[in-house]
Amino acid sequence: MIFEVGQKVVYPNHGVSVVEEISSTAFDGTPQTLYHLRLLSNNSKVMVPKDNLELVGLRPLGRAEEIGALFEILRDGNIDTYKDWKGRYKQNLDKMKTGRLPEVAEVLKNLSLVSQKKSLSFREKKMYERAKYFIVSEVAHVQDIDETEAQKAVEGFLGSSLEKIRLEQEAKEVDKAAKVAAKTDEAEAGGGNVADNDDDMVEDVVMEAMAS
Repeated sequence: MIFEVGQKVVYPNHGVSVVEEISSTAFDGTPQTLYHLRLLSNNSKVMVPKDNLELVGLRPLGRAEEIGALFEILRDGNIDTYKDWKGRYKQNLDKMKTGRLPEVAEVLKNLSLVSQKKSLSFREKKMYERAKYFIVSEVAHVQDIDETEAQKAVEGFLGSSLEKIRLEQEAKEVDKAAKVAAKTDEAEAGGGNVADNDDDMVEDVVMEAMAS
């Protein structure tokens, strides 16, 4: 993969960056091409060897259709999460390292749902903030809008997803309560029949005793 000076790229866990310079050097006598990047989140600079591009996950800025697919993921209401925080953290960390929009969107949904039920740990809160900024910054650059507008769009789609989950959970609770009520009614009806049968048996015994 080849990038050009001035091109916007995405650096996993850091967001949108700009290629400011491409230089050549040598390590142990081996020629090496270096990409000099400026991270737009804080204007810090990093150098990435061309041979390490795939390793670090550096990629071009997303296309418009990829942003559309991102919004679909954010609002679809499908969230897979570990109950154990250690498993959840590892799963989310692995997804963040890829730097791919679909995986980062899953992290954002996952931690948003968890945060509605309980407070996030310090590490998970930091991961939530990174995931959110990562998505917001790329949406803003791809759609050529400011980050405030991009954040409103992201939060809107995310809110739709969480609302779907809430409604699904409410429906499950209603269904569960209905099943419990039905089983209770069935048990009570069955118990009444047993009592009636017992009364009939006692009456038969008494009649037989009187006849003898």
